[in-house]
Amino acid sequence: MKVLAEHRSFGGTQQFWQHDSRETGTLMRFGLYLPPEPKALLVYLAGLTCTEETFPIKAGAQRVASELGLALLSPDTSPRGTDLPGQADAWDFGVAAGFYLDATQAPWTTNWRMESYLLKELLPAVQAQTGLQRFGLMGHSMGGHGALTLALRHPGRFASVSAIAPICAPTQCPWGRKAFSGYLGPDEVTWAAHDASRLMSAQTSAPYPAGIRIDQGLADKFLAEQLMPEAFEAACSAVGQPLQLVRHEGYDHGYYFIASVISVHLRHHARLLVR
Repeated sequence: MKVLAEHRSFGGTQQFWQHDSRETGTLMRFGLYLPPEPKALLVYLAGLTCTEETFPIKAGAQRVASELGLALLSPDTSPRGTDLPGQADAWDFGVAAGFYLDATQAPWTTNWRMESYLLKELLPAVQAQTGLQRFGLMGHSMGGHGALTLALRHPGRFASVSAIAPICAPTQCPWGRKAFSGYLGPDEVTWAAHDASRLMSAQTSAPYPAGIRIDQGLADKFLAEQLMPEAFEAACSAVGQPLQLVRHEGYDHGYYFIASVISVHLRHHARLLVR
């Protein structure tokens, strides 16, 4: 693993790293903010078109993370440097659109292994590097989908979870159906294992009794067609999962909204992670 850049920030250090990934077979990059006294690690999964730099540069999270003792890990959103047919034909599939799953369909199966990359490779490597033992998971849009689904697919791995404008029912929306068709194939039965609302509906008790936090802007142009938070809200209600779904009048889908609510999310995680 190689440090590409370091920047002092609110008493800590914002780093950007590169390494050879055994899971994706490519060079992968990630951002890591280390506060002066790191006590826990929060993983942030970014949305479509983003990179490992988007969140550290745009969200303004370092000030509060430094205060709370939260290290911030920001992975890239897909493998890069491959030459697969169609990988860059659309902004919502392929490069920068990994959807935080392991593809089962050719030609994506070799490289598009974001779930295994995150859970089996990157997180253990950062844990070994930092010595931190407690992890939280959050994300935005496609990354919100990733945060909710990975938290439900890997019970006990994360002590806290939250999302901002997440894709809550990808089996029912155009973004999700396009990605799942390409990465997972035409059998829609297999898609349910990567749909947060379906995964929550299948629970027999609340997987996160301390609560899940979601913030959603009501001026978000993707809200009705792509995000569907009401589906996840209904699923949580049905299984008794505490959910704080906060709807914000006038806010859209972008990083102005994320920057407006990020401190609330960091404090949500710190309450559950920092001992």
